This record gives sequence, C-alpha cells and structure tokens, in this order.
Amino acid sequence: MATTEAVKAKTLLGECSAEFAGTFILILFGVGVVAQVVAGGIGDHDSIAWAWGIGVTLGIYVAGRMTGAHLNPAVTVALAAFRGFSWRKVLPYALSQFLGAFVAALVVRWNYTEALHKVDPGLTIKTQGVFSTLPGNGSLDLGVHMWGGFRDQIIGTAILMMVILAITDLRNTAPAANLAPFIVGLLVVGIGMAWGTNAGYAINPARDFGPRVASLITGYGGALKDQFGDLYFWVPIVAPILGALLGAFLYDLLVGRNLPIADEDEEPGRIPEENTSA
Repeated sequence: MATTEAVKAKTLLGECSAEFAGTFILILFGVGVVAQVVAGGIGDHDSIAWAWGIGVTLGIYVAGRMTGAHLNPAVTVALAAFRGFSWRKVLPYALSQFLGAFVAALVVRWNYTEALHKVDPGLTIKTQGVFSTLPGNGSLDLGVHMWGGFRDQIIGTAILMMVILAITDLRNTAPAANLAPFIVGLLVVGIGMAWGTNAGYAINPARDFGPRVASLITGYGGALKDQFGDLYFWVPIVAPILGALLGAFLYDLLVGRNLPIADEDEEPGRIPEENTSA
C-alpha cells in the first residue's frame, strides 16, 4: 500500500510540474507581449492576440503528454464536473497553474523593469494591464465596469471551453493529437480578436491572478482594483469558472450527447494519441 501511495504521489507531482511548466511558458509569451506593446511601443492588439495564442500552443506542447495541458483552473474544474477528471487533483493542478503564471510574470516584470519605469514611473493603472486584466482594458471612456467584465468573462470562457471539448472529442471531428494544441491556440487568438474589449479576455483564473499578485508585490499597489477603485481581482477568477462550466454544459447538451460512443475512452483531461474518428 505504501509503495502504491508513493507511486501515486510521484505521478501527481509530475503532473503538477507539467502544469507549472506549461502555464509558465504560456505566461512568458502572453504577459511578455503585452509588456512589449505597452512599455516598449512595439506591436499592437493583433500581435498581443497572436502571441497569446502562440503561448497557449507552446504551453500545451510542453505539458500535453503528461496532463493534457489544462493550464487553466476553469478548464480543470469543468473537466472534473463534466468529464470525470479527479476532483482530488483539482486544487493541486490549480495551485501549480497559479505558481507557473506567478513565476513567469516575475520574470517578465524583472526583464521589463527599465521600460516599465520609464513609461510609468509610479507603476500605476497605466501599465497594470501588462500583468492583469481590467474592465474595458483600463479605459474610462468605454463605460465598462466590474459587472460588465464579469459578464464578458463568463461568455468568453464558455466559448473557450465549448470549443476545447469539441476539439478534443474523438467522437467529433477532432484533429490529430499533434495538431490539437495548434487549433486551441487559434481558438485563443480568435477570442482575443473578437472578445478582448470589455475585459481583456483573461478566460483563465491563473493567467490573471498569478501575474496580478506578482505585480502587487513588485510595486503595483493598486493591482487588486480596477481603474474605478473597485475590488476587481475576483472577477477573472469566479467568472471564468462559471463560464467554463456553462460552456461544457452547452457542448454536452447541444452536441456531445448526440455523438456516437467512442470505441475507447481516453483518460479525462488528456489529449488523445491519435484521431480514431478518421
């Protein structure tokens, strides 16, 4: 029994390490590109959307074989609720994802220190958006406040989760395993280009909270609040989880329950080795 428990512990540790590494890569590209655009003046919204998508793709390739590369606590919760992923692993996965995002954001913060201080010496809301999301991307003119961001994050994450389930469902027209990360990356690019105005498309609690905490402890005293002074940090945590649950529910309701039963069941949350639907 002790040996079995030790093997299980080592397996979970390996899975958590993979989630940490995959999320770390994701945030290096995602937060890094926003820092380059905001602090360095190089690039625009399109480069941000594409780099986030590339970061997702590469992060999935890093962690995909070990865990399926959730890289997102909202995805992990939805897979536990709708795909039989072990609830015992949800908290360890989420903590690993948060830590991966946190450490990656610290690397970006360190590397872009000079540029950030030059364009924003007080480390204010002007560059806070490099690390965490804000309603209306920090604008006072769009009229988007906390609850507008909350609504937006539910919708955006529902889209994310619904399409992820379609992409990875072998009973559907799933791509081959080595192409699934690329398609998921394109999905994130699309969400960024179509749903980035109201709340910066966090669609991932770890993606937002990890860098938010990293910025808070490195000089951004207002990191937990939005440009209106409202406590905002909870919105990109709670709303994406609700959105992922909604997206998974809608996929199963509208598509999943009507598909033929697969010949083999993959372990919940893992990318299949091959497309058996061909």
